[in-house]
Amino acid sequence: MATLSTSNEPFLTRIKESEDDKFMQKSVAKAQDAQWEKRPASRKELGHWEDWRNLGEQIRHHVIKYLPDYLEEFSDNVEKRGGHVFFAQTDKEAVDYIKKIAQQKKAHKIVKSKSMVTTEINLDKELLKLPDTSVLETDLAEFILEEDNWDEPTHIVFPTLHKNRDQIQKIFQKLGYKGSNEPGEMAKFARHYLRQSFLEADLGITGCNFAIADQGMINLVTNEGNADLTMAIPDTQVVVMGMERIVPSLKEAEVMDNMLSRSAVGQKLTSYCTFAGPQTADESDGPKDFYVVILDNGRSKALGTDFEPALQCIRCGSCLNVCPVYRHIGGHGYGSIYPGPIGAVLSPILGGYEKFKDLPFACSLNAACTDTCPVKIPLHKLLIKHREVMMDKMKLDHSFNNVLLKGAGVATAAPIVFNIALKGAYLGSAPLAKKSQTSVDNFFNFGHIEWAPSLAKGWTDVRSLPRPAKSSENFRSWYKKHQAAKEAQVKEEHNNG
Repeated sequence: MATLSTSNEPFLTRIKESEDDKFMQKSVAKAQDAQWEKRPASRKELGHWEDWRNLGEQIRHHVIKYLPDYLEEFSDNVEKRGGHVFFAQTDKEAVDYIKKIAQQKKAHKIVKSKSMVTTEINLDKELLKLPDTSVLETDLAEFILEEDNWDEPTHIVFPTLHKNRDQIQKIFQKLGYKGSNEPGEMAKFARHYLRQSFLEADLGITGCNFAIADQGMINLVTNEGNADLTMAIPDTQVVVMGMERIVPSLKEAEVMDNMLSRSAVGQKLTSYCTFAGPQTADESDGPKDFYVVILDNGRSKALGTDFEPALQCIRCGSCLNVCPVYRHIGGHGYGSIYPGPIGAVLSPILGGYEKFKDLPFACSLNAACTDTCPVKIPLHKLLIKHREVMMDKMKLDHSFNNVLLKGAGVATAAPIVFNIALKGAYLGSAPLAKKSQTSVDNFFNFGHIEWAPSLAKGWTDVRSLPRPAKSSENFRSWYKKHQAAKEAQVKEEHNNG
């Protein structure tokens, strides 16, 4: 069963395709710039944002530390309310259980609300294998992707960021739409199209932003209200959640909802913040049959390791909105349903290094992601840790680069060899060097290199590499002269004193 991965193409091929998609790059840049203004403004209104971050980190860290206890408490309380809980170790176990529910309930029309974890387990396409069964994504963006031959999302919060209104108009025309490309008109068409599906649905499937341990309820945070209809109308609801998506009580849920909304879309509070469970005797709507599938699927591998903080993630997408790498390659370049910095950390944990070994290196380590994370996940440090594991423990790099780096390590550890290299670097680089007039854009006093082999090629493909300085004018020579002059000055002042 295919999970996590969104492409079988090599990493560099995906990057090239992303570089060629200029509309996507402009859309991502525009979204990042807009969030740059909205997110800090909404956080400032809340006040004492760093204190909120500390509190958010404490809540998530505490839950992960006592995860088995809170999962047991939540499961017990769901069952006390008349619901059912299933713990799935793998994606296959989760999918098989949900398919079994659909067959038992004779559910042929299934509606879903936006859920990253159901995408992770490839649930939609697996359900479509059931005879005479339809599955409809009801989140507007996910609905567009589904109707566009199950295109992959490019962002955790804004899945269709890579599409323009003309593309969406053509997608809707396949469904009978005859209107313009005006967003409001297309949204009305989608609303009318989806509303009938809600009324006819046999089974509703949702994700879960936070599960409330002491209440046995789930918390959903949405912008469209489609999740409320997915829960309220069908008689049967299935909730799929990652095992880490839990909080002790409503008090902590309120804190996390505030932080999620302000970090994800720069709002004070999202449009719909819902707490739900099985229909009670005094309620007129809601599911009569309520099932919760709690998924591991590799998450437990992070427990008790250096990567445990990754499980604190609340899927706000804030790290994507400040990442310069994501700005250039978008979501599809990562080849995982979890893109951006959190995806680069999480994907190797869940899917393994063999499939996602390139992602920890798709980072400049500028730490903007760590600075913006509302629950203070040290994302850039975890990416470094991934690199250490792959290079030092697993020895995954078998390329010539590995040989060169080992050689550089030996050379720099030997002063004689290192000094020889410093003296020969200027002359040795002469065949590759070019000299340009020094300007604001070019401070390369000794010229620059536009093409270099092997390790330096990745640099020279996108920028100029400064030519090494002459031995007599490099930093070590300058420092030696500077230090000597400083000591002479001190000696002179001492003698004069």
